[in-house]
Amino acid sequence: QVQLVESGGGLVQPGGSLRLSCAASRSIFSISIMGWYRQAPGKRRELVATITTGGNTNYADSVKGRFTISRDTDKNTVYLQMDSLKPDDTAVYYCNAYRTGINFWGQGTQVTVSS
Repeated sequence: QVQLVESGGGLVQPGGSLRLSCAASRSIFSISIMGWYRQAPGKRRELVATITTGGNTNYADSVKGRFTISRDTDKNTVYLQMDSLKPDDTAVYYCNAYRTGINFWGQGTQVTVSS
């Protein structure tokens, strides 16, 4: 089992920045892949960014160059730094952990980009 607790969402103006945090209940070295997904109203949940145990990262084309996924292994926490935010980035952002063939999800945090 992996419990995930997200934080850091909120309201930001276009062009602004936010940093999301995801604290895991166990060592992230025991988790094959951690990542962030998002779901906008009326749309499917989509991948935003992932990071593997080895530190390899992957990003959706829509966020490349603007978002950065990172981790702090001492704190068992994964971050998503979001810069140059656009209204299209508005969504509920979910932290995900993939371990032993099972996907675990956080409760989600709302990000709203609006002037």
